[in-house]
Amino acid sequence: MNRSKARELAFKLLYQVEIQKEINEEDIKIFFENNEINSKEVKEYITDIINGINEYSKEIIGQISKNLKEDWEIERISKINLALLKLAIYEIIYKKLPYKVVINEVVELAKKYGEETSHYFINGILASVVKEA
Repeated sequence: MNRSKARELAFKLLYQVEIQKEINEEDIKIFFENNEINSKEVKEYITDIINGINEYSKEIIGQISKNLKEDWEIERISKINLALLKLAIYEIIYKKLPYKVVINEVVELAKKYGEETSHYFINGILASVVKEA
């Protein structure tokens, strides 16, 4: 499984977390089983994403909030867009992955799973985050 597909699966699990508001080891294990994820590397990657976003949650939410337009509140962001933003910000800032690759893939996921204009919104927020970083 390539990194793009693993990133998409990580997004799906993050979206689940956004809906449920919490996740435990059993939930992750069930997710791996339901998605037939057997690769140790992919399991480690997804687990790192979940744990890292949880660890840096306040900082990541802060990055999103400060890059919203003045009249926007974080509560207005759809769960899909929020999961995608958290994933991208964690990978760009904390994992130091190439921002162009991360942004491109997250924007493609937004086109696939988000609303009609989600990819513009996400691209704009992430462009601001990258400029600051």
